[in-house]
Amino acid sequence: MNDIYDVVIVGSGPAGLTAAVYGKRAEFKMIVIEKEMASGGQILNTYEVDNYPGLPGINGYDLGMKFREHAEKLGAEFSNDEILRIEAGEGQFTVVGEERTYVTKAVIIATGAQYRKLSVIGENELTGMGVSYCATCDGAFFRNKVAAVVGGGDVAIEDAIFLARMCKKVYLIHRRNQLRGAKTLQTQLFNQENVEIIWDTVVEEIEGGDQVESLTLKNADSEETRKLAVDGVFIAVGINPQSEAFNNLVEMDHGYIKAGEDCETNVPGIFAVGDVRTKQLRQISTAVSDGANAITSVERYLTRLQVN
Repeated sequence: MNDIYDVVIVGSGPAGLTAAVYGKRAEFKMIVIEKEMASGGQILNTYEVDNYPGLPGINGYDLGMKFREHAEKLGAEFSNDEILRIEAGEGQFTVVGEERTYVTKAVIIATGAQYRKLSVIGENELTGMGVSYCATCDGAFFRNKVAAVVGGGDVAIEDAIFLARMCKKVYLIHRRNQLRGAKTLQTQLFNQENVEIIWDTVVEEIEGGDQVESLTLKNADSEETRKLAVDGVFIAVGINPQSEAFNNLVEMDHGYIKAGEDCETNVPGIFAVGDVRTKQLRQISTAVSDGANAITSVERYLTRLQVN
């Protein structure tokens, strides 16, 4: 019985690391499993975080390291491993990784989500230097500047409307001749005087030195190319929750694990936190909240398990 963890945390972004901090304070026997070499999740790709209270302007990598250092200071154990699946048993779970197997009473899934990329030249090189996937996170850096949004769904339209409030000019670039987003959102968008929609167009390349300077655009019909000068580009072509390993374990909604504010899934003992769970807002602060809530739910679950 000594080899059984109270809780295994899969993923070490802000949600998983907050759960680790709260878990160690609750004196749980626990381990955090992360497949990447560095902790922090999506914030590792953020050059500057300006919306996390108390640490304005901190580099995303540095913030991720601070989260991890806090957990390590409290004695959290970490394992660099990729989880392949979770098997449910009687009052316990077997978490199967590439490197080893972990037996635990409860699991917190904190695997996050990854933004879909355009996969064009300059995108990776300029991420965090004008290329962003989150307008609410990074929009303020482009106040009174020129920004482009790529996409045609609800998120892209919402991003363009949001940026129009602060940017001098916003271009919405869409590969088709009509938007896919809700009609009410489209009406709001069309009423923005500083938003210009570029139809039937794809981004071929993102150019810049230390910062985004321009985009190379190609018309989908004529295949003609042109340059568009911008200070930043927000890519809103979708997001992929990292939940494949749990497809046959818990209920999902379009790949997101169904869980409420208590982070409980339909499987007792399995909890989901951060960007991988169904939720309205995906930010660092909401991920941190999830991590704290999940440990509270784990405590209740383990108490019930002990009683039964």
